[in-house]
Amino acid sequence: MRRYRLGPARRAANVAVKGLIRTGLVPKELHLLTTRGRRTGRLYSTPVNLVLDGDRRWLVAPYGVVSWVHNARAAERVTLTRRGRSEEVAVTELGPQDAAPVLKRYVENVAIVRPYFDARPDDPPEAFVGDVADHPVFRLG
Repeated sequence: MRRYRLGPARRAANVAVKGLIRTGLVPKELHLLTTRGRRTGRLYSTPVNLVLDGDRRWLVAPYGVVSWVHNARAAERVTLTRRGRSEEVAVTELGPQDAAPVLKRYVENVAIVRPYFDARPDDPPEAFVGDVADHPVFRLG
């Protein structure tokens, strides 16, 4: 499994994607996630792909336990923005058995994150249980 590093190219891409999310010119899964820094109190935003299934939504940490994960855990709430509309939602971290099928679906749908997972898209959901510790999943709402 590869380790994620936020380099200059990715920072530039995130800035561009943030603008597109604000206008709504992206797939419905893409949102701008905002968390409040648990130490600084500052607001931090990053683009995220949600897993959607009817009215159910999940937030996946594809690049590991990064700052937004720590902030979401501490606050138990995040703000999602899309097309100029923001909503504050509660987050509940899932256990391995519940998170594994969500991770599988995420990896199937978001090809760019596959190098960061040990399990492959064609593996059964049980194979993703081992990835949950490195890729937390939160139920939204």
